Amino acid sequence: MTGTTRSSGGLDDRRKRLLFRCWHRGTREMDLILGRFADAEIGNLSEAEMAELERLIEVPDPDLYAAITGDKELPADVPGALFARIKAFPAAGDNS
Repeated sequence: MTGTTRSSGGLDDRRKRLLFRCWHRGTREMDLILGRFADAEIGNLSEAEMAELERLIEVPDPDLYAAITGDKELPADVPGALFARIKAFPAAGDNS
C-alpha cells in the first residue's frame, strides 16, 4: 500500500485535513501506521478523538514511532484511548 485508499468525499474539512496529514507525515513508517488507521476510522471519530489525533500528529515521527513500538513513552499530555487504538490497529497484511 502506497497511499490512501479512502476518498475524502463526504468528509468535513477537519477530517479531510487529518486524513491528509496522517498520510503525509514525513517518514514512510508513520504514513503507513497513521494513514491506514485514518483510512479505516476517520469517518467515525468523535470530536474528542479528532482532538487527540491532532495532538498526536504534532509529536515528531521518531518519538511517535518509538511510542507505538513500545521503545519510548509519549509525554503525559498526549496519550489517550485513541493512541491505544492506533497502537493495536492491525499491521498491513495481518490476518488476525
